[in-house]
Amino acid sequence: MDERVERGLALLARLEHESLDLARVIDRLEAISTDPAVIRTTLDTAETRGIIERDDATVRPKSSQYLRFGQDVIAKEGEFSCARCGSSLSTGYFMNLEAGEIGPYGSTCIRKVTGRE
Repeated sequence: MDERVERGLALLARLEHESLDLARVIDRLEAISTDPAVIRTTLDTAETRGIIERDDATVRPKSSQYLRFGQDVIAKEGEFSCARCGSSLSTGYFMNLEAGEIGPYGSTCIRKVTGRE
């Protein structure tokens, strides 16, 4: 399976909300890929594997494992470009998931991708 799908599944398994509208879930998945086929495959696979439930435009995560800053979200110093907005960064935040590392993100974008904002 495409590694982008696997990373998307890992991200969906760690969503922090009881439910989210589909547009917000897609916004988070676009941090991994903007390819509509990858996003659709990720959502369909997540539903098949029981990671999420979908009801029209509402997505409900089935896990209560959330990303923890300092453990699952780590900061690295260096020269990066944010994977979400393209801004130059001296500190990049990365999500360290079972399916691989996702990032870098700036401080605002990591909060959006993880659902903290």
